[in-house]
Amino acid sequence: MNNRPLSQLAQQLGYTFNDASLFEEALTHRSAGSNNNERLEFLGDSILNFIIAHELFKMYPDVDEGDLSRLRASLVNGDSLAEISAGLQLGDFITLGAGEKRSGGHRRKSIQADCVESIIGAVYCDSDFETCRRLVLKLYQDKLNNIPDISTLKDPKTRLQELLQSRQRALPVYEVVAITGQAHSQTFEVSCTIEQLGIVATGKGGSRRKAEQVAAQVAFTKVEQQFQPVK
Repeated sequence: MNNRPLSQLAQQLGYTFNDASLFEEALTHRSAGSNNNERLEFLGDSILNFIIAHELFKMYPDVDEGDLSRLRASLVNGDSLAEISAGLQLGDFITLGAGEKRSGGHRRKSIQADCVESIIGAVYCDSDFETCRRLVLKLYQDKLNNIPDISTLKDPKTRLQELLQSRQRALPVYEVVAITGQAHSQTFEVSCTIEQLGIVATGKGGSRRKAEQVAAQVAFTKVEQQFQPVK
């Protein structure tokens, strides 16, 4: 059972369910039985992505599809949803199976994040799209008011490539220098070479992709330093 009455959560959400069973279902983890929130989570995820995409579309009329996707990803992700969940103290309301409860599932960010999406899906099923949209915008108000600069959302490899292209320089070459560790826990070391500028940077990570991103960030800093005007 939940630790606190659902009426407290409804008050925080600013929404009272017509069908209380939908509210209960939205807060029921699959470990508690077959009547759980997975279907509502699926629906809520799609609705949330659409509402945030539409808001960003209106807020940034001159931004292209790639940057809009990055902006949406910065808002709709597990960490952001977990932060919203923490603000609502959802962990106090989630119904878990005995095993999940013993392992502290109510504190697990992924479970809390899923519940935010399932609540959105439940509100949509219980009311209409406009009511659901108002709820999402209420939950995301602070995040929408504090969206990070678009340039900081691009991954290091993309930022490095765009910087070099803007200066009419050749693109970097990435190469795996070494792979260490056991097969299940390998560490990759990758070099990023920009021959035209005499720059070689290295990075390490748990996958080749992660190592390339680390190396690209180091190289990006070195390229910026080269292009800075001499005072």
